[in-house]
Formats: sequence, C-alpha cells, structure tokens
Amino acid sequence: MFRLRPLPRIFNPSLAAVLSSAILFLLIACSGQPRVVDSTSPTQGIPSAKASVQTFVPATDESHIISPYAGQESRKIKALSTDDIEGLLAGSGTPFGGMAKPAELNGYPGPRHVLDAVEAGEFEVTAQQMDAIESLYGTMRLNAIDIGKAIIELETTVDDALANKDITAELLQEKIMDSGLLYGQLRLVHLDTHLSMLDILTERQVEQYNALRGYTANDPCNNIPEGHSPELWKKHNNCS
Repeated sequence: MFRLRPLPRIFNPSLAAVLSSAILFLLIACSGQPRVVDSTSPTQGIPSAKASVQTFVPATDESHIISPYAGQESRKIKALSTDDIEGLLAGSGTPFGGMAKPAELNGYPGPRHVLDAVEAGEFEVTAQQMDAIESLYGTMRLNAIDIGKAIIELETTVDDALANKDITAELLQEKIMDSGLLYGQLRLVHLDTHLSMLDILTERQVEQYNALRGYTANDPCNNIPEGHSPELWKKHNNCS
C-alpha cells in the first residue's frame, strides 16, 4: 500500500500538478478497477479531469430499459391479449385480470363457478336455486358479450389510428372516454351478478363455495392454530 509523503512547504505549482496527476494514475492502475481515458487528451495514460468523473457502466446482456411489453407489438389489438379478446366475446369474467375479483375474493360467489361445481358433483343446490342461478348467469353473459364486442371494436379503432399515424387528440379523447365508460359497465355487470348470488345461496353454501375455490386463508375452521385442540377450536368458532 502506498503512503503519501507530505509535500514541502515551498514547491513549484506546475510540478505539483504533474505529481498529483501521476499519483492519481498510479492509484487507479494499482486498484485493478477499469479506468476511462480521454482520447482527446494530449497526454495519453494520464486521466483528464473530465475522464476522472465518468462512471463505469458494465456491459450487460439485456438493456436496463427492456420493456415488459416486448413481443406484444405483434398483437392484432395492442391493448388486448388473446385471452382478453376470447373472454370478452364469451362474456366471461376473465378479461383484464378478473372483472369481478373484488367480489369473488370477498365472499360473493360467481354463478358460472357454482354451475360448474354442481355439474362436477361437488356442490348441491335445490331445483329452485338452479333455475335462479341459470337465469342470472344467462342475463349476465348476454349483457357482457354486448359490452365486450363494443370494447373490442373501440380498441381496434384506436389501435388502427395509432398504427396508421393518423390519430388526433380529439379522436383519442373521445375513444378513451368511451372506453372508460364501457369498462365500467362491464365491471358493474359482473360485480352486480356476484352480489345477487347472496340472495340465492345460503350462508353455508357460500362457505362451501369459498372452500372449494381455495379461499380459506381467513377461515378459522380451516386454520386451527398450533397447540389448540381441533375439537374445542371448531366448537368455539361454531364450525360444523
């Protein structure tokens, strides 16, 4: 390790500048770290003042600004995935990450899932309940398909205008405002249907639905704390 000696009290300023540059060069060379040399400097090998403040950026195999959208530029409609389009045309709740997710995860069953569970023999409903669920689902699906088709048509218009470079501020504002309205209507159709299911199913059926769907994280009957008697715990929490 180098130990710098103190400079004499009286010295030549020009000589001091040269010595300082030489010492800086030696420290960089001995450190083993990459250095940047200003190719325009008349004295090669001695870092310039500009070069000494530059930051070394290591080479990487991937850009730091690589987009999560990479590959989606080939979509027919850039704003919609294939799954989104299929879901919109089918009237399902899958588009945009789940149209009724807030209701589903807060204990409001979806009619389509209940019907699937009944068909699989995992869930029982009365004949009256079945008629009500099928009617509710049928109405929801028809309304959702109509709105879904409108969303696809609108997004196609926006995408085509952007691709053809003939988009205008007026067209963009009009279509995006229409898009927000349609999206809100679609969410309302799905969410309102989930809410209506509570008028059809019993509380016990809702609990069974949540268990079948895997929503048991907050269910004390399915999460008995370690060290507690299962029998006493279930009795205390009114578990059947």
